Formats: sequence, structure tokens, C-alpha cells
Amino acid sequence: MVFKSIAQWWHRTALRDDAADGAGALAVTSSTIDAAPFNPVRLDKQSLIALHHQAASLSLTALKVRAVQSGQYLSSFRGRGMEFDEVRPYQSGDDVRTLDWRVMARTGKAHTKLFREERERAVLLWVDSRSAMFFATRGAFKSVIAARAAALLAWAAVKQGDRIGGLIFSEQQHEELRPQGGKHAVLHLIQRLVAQEQASWLQLKRVHDARTASEAALQSLLRLRRVARPGSLVVLLSDFRDVDERSELHLAQLARHNDVVMFFIYDELEAHLPPAGLYRVGDGEQSVTLDTTAAATRDRYHQRFIQRRDALQALCRRHGICFIPCETTQPLAQRLRDGLGLRGTA
Repeated sequence: MVFKSIAQWWHRTALRDDAADGAGALAVTSSTIDAAPFNPVRLDKQSLIALHHQAASLSLTALKVRAVQSGQYLSSFRGRGMEFDEVRPYQSGDDVRTLDWRVMARTGKAHTKLFREERERAVLLWVDSRSAMFFATRGAFKSVIAARAAALLAWAAVKQGDRIGGLIFSEQQHEELRPQGGKHAVLHLIQRLVAQEQASWLQLKRVHDARTASEAALQSLLRLRRVARPGSLVVLLSDFRDVDERSELHLAQLARHNDVVMFFIYDELEAHLPPAGLYRVGDGEQSVTLDTTAAATRDRYHQRFIQRRDALQALCRRHGICFIPCETTQPLAQRLRDGLGLRGTA
């Protein structure tokens, strides 16, 4: 069997050997890439609840967000949504963009629309729980990183009075969480994150072709577009391995009326091949020898990752989306603060 990357092989091999006991591809049983130890392979409610301490230093009301890779750019957060309030006659100094043309046509006089800020904003978390997310060689599984980032953002959002909602999806399931406010909304999100992960673990040994995984993401983006009200903050947490033109159409529509953040999660093995050598790899049924002795082979592998990362970043630039790359070993709260252009320590 030929694998597209060694990461794909490693993922399949880890599942064959260790899915039953949750050991995964990592040799460690706990991680300290954030402030407190946690299981790097499996989710548990207590560690996600405990993240509310780290969320105290994370604000989602930053005026600016920025990319941190090459080619930095700035994009203003729209902040809370605006609701129509009333129409009044135009006054000198009013923004011409708020003129109500229908009223003007009916009355023959200029009128201005007035808006009021919504008391609370919807923060929608799009969490990828497909089989490819259950992988890492160091740090923590991408699925764990995504869930922990979602919990951090949720705690930060309710702290500032926003509502939490979103979608959690895998190849088999799509779960939609309607935006709600308060601590109970975060606890419900955490419960559903853990439940979805448990369901996904049971399906990990099933072979899902690329088309199934891609269609699952597309359907979830379509659902997200339907529930995202203008002025929402939408955070996408995934490895984005199958973003294509159809995906970009959905993302462009989302970014037109919402603040969108793309949190790109990847493992070191997806960016670099192992050191020069011969590696016997297999999926439990067939095996091949992977030769990484040639420097040119290792360089081509790395360049493919760079091209993929740069393509995602270019997509974000085109549509004013905040792009935050995160390796599975990086401190998560600090990575979010840096990516959102914030300052301070945990």
C-alpha cells in the first residue's frame, strides 16, 4: 500500500497498534505544552474545564489580528454585530454609507439608518474531529489541540459576555451547537467535544477515503454559513488538509460579514521527513521501506508542506481571514494571544 505521506502511514500504524488503549503515536502519557499537565492523546472534561484559568489572559475584543508567518498583514475585527434601530432625517456629518435609499425615494428627503450594538456577539467554533486529526508524533494529537483551543476560546468569550456555539464534525457526524451564553454553554460544548471524540475513536479503524473526508468538511462549512449571523466571530480549528475551490467559496461568504480565524494545526512529521535512513513502515497488512537518505527527497517533502501552508495563508489574505499556524508542541494559550495580536503572559 502506498501512502501519500509518512504522516499518513504513521497515523494508520498508530491506530492499529494503540487505538484500544489510547496510547496513539505518542510515547508519553501527559503533556506540559500548556500550564497544567494533560493527556496528549485523549480528551477529558476536567482538563478542558481547568482551561478557564488560562482564558483569563485571552481577549477576543482585540482591534487588530495579524498573521505571524512571512508576509504579515493586518485585519480589523468587526467586533460585536450591529442591529438596525431606527431611521431619522440626515444630519450634517452622518456617514453617507448609512443613508436609507428606500425612505429617500419615498419621501424625497435624505434619511439615515441608526444602529445599536448587539449586547452580545456569537462566537462560533468549527472543530474538526475527522480521523486525520487523531495524529501527532510529539506534543499532543491535533484533535486534542483543536478541542483545547475551542475550550480556551469559549471560556474567553463567556468572560466578556458573548455567546458560544458552533459545529463539531467527523466523517460520520455533524453536531450543531446553537449559540448560548454563560458558563453552562461552555460546559455543554466541552461535553459534546468529549462525546464526539469518543465516537470518533470507535470509527478510527474504518478506512475513509479522501472524498468522504472532504465532503464532510464541505457540508459542515455549508451548515456553518447558515447559522453564522453577521457580526459573529468564527474560528476554524483544523489541519485543513483538503481545502479546495469549493471550500474557499464557503470561507469567502463567511468572511464577508463575519470575523473569521483559521487556526491551522500541524505536526512536525507533516512538515519534515525523519532523519536520513531506511524505515520499514506498514498498516498491519502490507509494508514498504521508506528511504529518506536522499537530501533532495527530504527537501521536496518539506517544500510540499510549505506550499500547502502558503496556499492557506494566501487564501486568508484574499478574504481578510486571520491565519494562525500552530504546531502540536507549541503552548496553546500563548499561540492564540500571539496570533490575535495580544500581549501578556499566561
